[in-house]
Amino acid sequence: MYKPKVAFICVHNSCRSQMAEALGKHLANDVFESYSAGTEMKPQINQDAVRLIKEIYNIDMEKTQKSKLLTELPEIDIVIKMGCNVICPFLPSKYEEDWGLDDPTGKSDEEFKKIISEIEKKINELSQKVKNNQIKELKK
Repeated sequence: MYKPKVAFICVHNSCRSQMAEALGKHLANDVFESYSAGTEMKPQINQDAVRLIKEIYNIDMEKTQKSKLLTELPEIDIVIKMGCNVICPFLPSKYEEDWGLDDPTGKSDEEFKKIISEIEKKINELSQKVKNNQIKELKK
């Protein structure tokens, strides 16, 4: 079965996009392939994101993921912009959404958990759209 490739992108690929990649793999691996990337890289994934994703979902992002540039991705079907508050990177795709999520970097665990919860909700919504063939651009 064909599974579309989804890229969660932001500038630094260190927090929101990394959490979305982890949750995409965890929640929707049967529906789409999840990737994340940015136009710049940080030396490591945001440590609050790593800690909270491990605490909530028992996923160790440092073992399963690394910071990546857009140029390292395969051909992508769906681009999800995390909400860059600047000009989001461009990546060619068949379909695109901007989730407009605030960056929780440097904020409280509660703020992080709100963003994590929103990412989980949006991943589940995207999974349903793909399953139900609601993204016309993906139809063959």
